[in-house]
Amino acid sequence: MALNLGSKLRELERKTEKAIRGGGEQAIAKQKAMGKLPARERINYLVDEGSFYEYDLFIEHDAREFGMDGKELPGDGVVIGTGKINGRPVAIFAQDFTVAGGSLGLMHARKITKIMDYALRMRIPLIGINDSGGARIQEGVNSLAGYGEIFFRNTLASGVIPQISVILGPCAGGAVYSPALTDFVFMVDNISKMFITGPEVIKSVLGEEISMEELGGARVHNEITGNAHFFALSEEECFKQIKTLLSFVPSNNEQPQATVEVKEPKKQFNIEKVVPVDPTRPYDVRNVIRALADDSDFFEIQEKWAGNIVIGFGRLDGQTVGFVANQPLVLAGVLDCDSSDKAARFIRYCDAFNIPLITIEDMPGYLPGVDQEHAGVIRHGAKLLYAYSEATVPRITVILRKAYGGGYIAMNSRHLRADFVFAWPMAEIAVMGPQGAANIIFRKEIMEAPDPEAMRKQKVEEYKEKFANPYVAAAKGYIDSVISPKETRKFILQSLELSKTKTVGRPHKKHGIPPF
Repeated sequence: MALNLGSKLRELERKTEKAIRGGGEQAIAKQKAMGKLPARERINYLVDEGSFYEYDLFIEHDAREFGMDGKELPGDGVVIGTGKINGRPVAIFAQDFTVAGGSLGLMHARKITKIMDYALRMRIPLIGINDSGGARIQEGVNSLAGYGEIFFRNTLASGVIPQISVILGPCAGGAVYSPALTDFVFMVDNISKMFITGPEVIKSVLGEEISMEELGGARVHNEITGNAHFFALSEEECFKQIKTLLSFVPSNNEQPQATVEVKEPKKQFNIEKVVPVDPTRPYDVRNVIRALADDSDFFEIQEKWAGNIVIGFGRLDGQTVGFVANQPLVLAGVLDCDSSDKAARFIRYCDAFNIPLITIEDMPGYLPGVDQEHAGVIRHGAKLLYAYSEATVPRITVILRKAYGGGYIAMNSRHLRADFVFAWPMAEIAVMGPQGAANIIFRKEIMEAPDPEAMRKQKVEEYKEKFANPYVAAAKGYIDSVISPKETRKFILQSLELSKTKTVGRPHKKHGIPPF
């Protein structure tokens, strides 16, 4: 019996060694020469040491056409399993480019959908490492069916468990829609490529020469399209970003927030000195967030896209919160198509996972112009209104300086049912800026005055005194308190404490119709 067990164990060892070699030493060497780690090394870099357990190692494809009969594809080109990151369980799949270019066939897809089902059933985060040439052509419609099954599960899991896509090689054709359906997309410079139609197709159809990097590289999707959320210079940096992200978010939508040690903001971020009183002078709103957050720790998302709004995670009183803030350094912090999309999606994520929202407001409204109108700023801007109105998590707004027009309403105003709204003494809350308003309201008086410029200045000040200040809104109850800058963190902390037992009643419905 012992001898028989020994032979069985040796057989298991041989089969395992063969399976984990993937496409073989030459293919692995080629992968590393491209600056890319093999699939299992990627997983081991990401998870806690010794925590990864692999499943379906001995899966075999069942394709028979076009030379596939009897062809060995270890693991069918994808590694799946579970592990731990910072001690918390996660589910992972990693496509193995050394095996048939990581192409997706029926069994490859079934392995991915199996680990997706595990993740959803066990309510743990799902991480997908994409490195694939696309659908396995030899398997025809079975490959397309595989993608469809993946997309359906992405949608089922949305808002239930965190879904993270890591693009560490090509991700082409229909394959791109799985990352697009997930919560966060990570890309690495010079390694990640994501596009629907490749350079060869574009050249044959349009006659245009374009490289894969220019078409869908990491910088393109982080800076231009907004399809990616994080940019890294190496795979190792990317894995650190993933670990940091997971430290802020819960494992599922029903898990209570984990509380970490409370640390006061660092003294170097003095909130009274960060924001100039002059409303025309820009400043970096990230420093306002750092002046409020525990230990001044702020983890920004989509840093390189739609820079006129800043989103990301921090902690207050030891618990994760989501920050949404206008950025006066970029386009004076105006709202436009991209910034509205960026903020709205983040708001809905935070709401789905019960993460309170802190809105820092300082902007002159929506960006005017023909380009924005033609790009659909009405529809895109409405996404922000919808996201805030729909959110039931604790929502707190602080108006620092400018809050004009429709932008004032859209940035989590009391009228969209913000729980608490505070304003600094220099806040200007009005239909439009004092200069423009005075020019319209007092046009005749200014034109007929002996000194039009002096009269204009006088009327601007008159408008500010009557309308463009926080006390008018406070008198109507639209602002809860006008506070000094140094009191901001104290008021937010008290508001979060009160909001822990918040309840919201909404009309019964299957779901709303967002302005997609």
